[in-house]
Amino acid sequence: MIDRQSVQDVLESIRPALQADGGDVSLVSVSEDGIVEVELQGACKGCPMSQLTLANSVERVLKDRIPEVTRVVPAL
Repeated sequence: MIDRQSVQDVLESIRPALQADGGDVSLVSVSEDGIVEVELQGACKGCPMSQLTLANSVERVLKDRIPEVTRVVPAL
């Protein structure tokens, strides 16, 4: 199982880049099968590029630093 604090620590490292563009990210949940659910906030929420931000920034870094992460999905 993925340690929630480890995911939170990685998100903390990503946060400054998102905040530089007026956005942010918060952790919603971590499932036993490696799916991390996050909520994009601020300028990132509703941005047409949010899916790219999620895939190319958040998911890529999480998977790189925590190999057990299988997918990152936006909160509904």
